[in-house]
Amino acid sequence: MTTPATPTLLREARRIVVKVGSSLVTNEGRGLDEAAIGEWSRQLAALVRGDGARGREVIMVSSGAIAEGMKRLGWSTRPREVHALQAAAAVGQMGLAQMYESKLRENGLGSAQVLLTHADLADRERYLNARSTLLTLLQHGVVPVINENDTVVNDEIKFGDNDTLGALVANLVEADVLVILTDQRGLYSADPRKDPGARFIDEAQAGDAELEAMAGGAGSSIGRGGMITKILAAKRAAGSGASTVIAWGREPDVLLRLAQGESIGTLLVAQTQKMQARKQWMADHLQLRGAVIVDDGAARKLRGEGKSLLPIGMTAVEGEFSRGDVIAIRDAQGQTIARGLANYASAEARLLCRKPSSEFEALLGYTAEHEMVHRDNLVLSR
Repeated sequence: MTTPATPTLLREARRIVVKVGSSLVTNEGRGLDEAAIGEWSRQLAALVRGDGARGREVIMVSSGAIAEGMKRLGWSTRPREVHALQAAAAVGQMGLAQMYESKLRENGLGSAQVLLTHADLADRERYLNARSTLLTLLQHGVVPVINENDTVVNDEIKFGDNDTLGALVANLVEADVLVILTDQRGLYSADPRKDPGARFIDEAQAGDAELEAMAGGAGSSIGRGGMITKILAAKRAAGSGASTVIAWGREPDVLLRLAQGESIGTLLVAQTQKMQARKQWMADHLQLRGAVIVDDGAARKLRGEGKSLLPIGMTAVEGEFSRGDVIAIRDAQGQTIARGLANYASAEARLLCRKPSSEFEALLGYTAEHEMVHRDNLVLSR
């Protein structure tokens, strides 16, 4: 049953990750569907421009590289050997990126190809690097088109259809909503092909154990994901406060209508607010690797104004840590006032103490970020 909060949740979403599956992208394996990709690109452009409203930030997570590679190589059936699948991905990725670049450019949008692996998002330094790159692209109005780097890993080949990757990207950039476009209308209480009494699920709570029991069956012959991977992706996305919509990808203007608050497909609502979820994760689950000491002015800005920590406010560095590690932030009296993800390693941080950002490049040879700890990656101590 749809609740009155549903249209508000979708209408107010500012950062959206859209994941589209192989069967849609490649028209059931017959080759890249130029018309469909063009249609999604048109909708993405309208969302970014705003078209009468404030523009959204959008990221596309697209499957289809392996299916397109199979078509280009003349393979009618999906091979079982991992190296053959990875070869197909390498061939197909060329066409997939070219098609998105062409169609997004036709609609006035810049695009960027980003290949990620799950390991990139598990490693703290690579996590921060990927996050910084994606947020910078969004700030410049560029649409990142993300696929898993199937030529060097086989996670997607073995387990999912980029549904998990879509959820990980939603967590990475703190998206408001993950939209999974698929070849099904949404989630049913049972397989409607076998059970005439199957009930369509308009809305439910992400992570509800009953959903996993409802979602069964394998993916198509082209992709490997089924409804269960989408349910689990929604559960994962909800961990950072993102709700998930599962909808038919060929529904007319599906992205635009969702953004206007129309109820389409199945909405799986996250039960924790976005910032609260991220702060809780940082507060409870990350090990401290070191600390920085800050002066009274920096401590006041952190405590009272919710500001980022700038190196100019740091007086000392304790311990040894790397970029992406979790560090404590202590005041001059030694009290821990916050913790967060370090943008610089301890050796670099020592050089940056009391220095303005204008001197970073001269000191280090490069500038990663202006902040030692960005406010989005910082949680105040209770």
